[in-house]
Amino acid sequence: MKKKSVVNLDKIAKSTAILASNTSSISITRLASATSRPQQVMLSLYALYESSSNNKRAGNEWVSGLGKKLSSLKLVEIVRGADTSDNTFYATKALAERQLTGGLNFEQKNVVTFGKIVICSQDFSGFVVIRILMPMVNEAFHALYTGVATKEDIETGMKLGTNHPMGPLELADFIGLDVCLSIMRVLHAGLGDGKYSPCPLLVQYVDAGRLGKKRGIGVYDYRKMPESLKPSSRL
Repeated sequence: MKKKSVVNLDKIAKSTAILASNTSSISITRLASATSRPQQVMLSLYALYESSSNNKRAGNEWVSGLGKKLSSLKLVEIVRGADTSDNTFYATKALAERQLTGGLNFEQKNVVTFGKIVICSQDFSGFVVIRILMPMVNEAFHALYTGVATKEDIETGMKLGTNHPMGPLELADFIGLDVCLSIMRVLHAGLGDGKYSPCPLLVQYVDAGRLGKKRGIGVYDYRKMPESLKPSSRL
């Protein structure tokens, strides 16, 4: 679907326009190769505009699911495809870093706010943030699967021991366990390393329909839990 959208944009956008996509794992080189302007295609992670919790189109899907406005995230990760030109790269980087005083509007709801800190990565599976984050989540499932610790102790250990605002299992519930599994499979296929193989427990949860917060049950059961006892969704 994303490839089809990029192809359609390529047909209607001005020849000077830069085409940008937002994804957690899809190759920007592959998307760019389907267009007539591969040198003008970029990828950015963590969209440059604000996103509301019920707007799945605006921004990275799992961050949106957390209900956290993307404007408060300082980071934008931009990825160059194999044929992305220097002009396209620097124009995208400058846009992300540009300080705006307001004005633009997304679907008449959210004001665009730039002024981001930019990191750059090459077009390899997972890029930087996802490539580091998702194996950590997967390893938390392994720790639970093999009985190393209870889910409560895994969460507490990571929150207090590494100063993470949310434990990896709770985070997986908010991302969506199906999304986590899909990304791990992309990493495994794209990088060819067994360390990216999805944990059997993660696979089992997804097979059982335990997809996380959006389904009402994942690692945690959100269906009958009192609000005061539910894992905090705040970052």
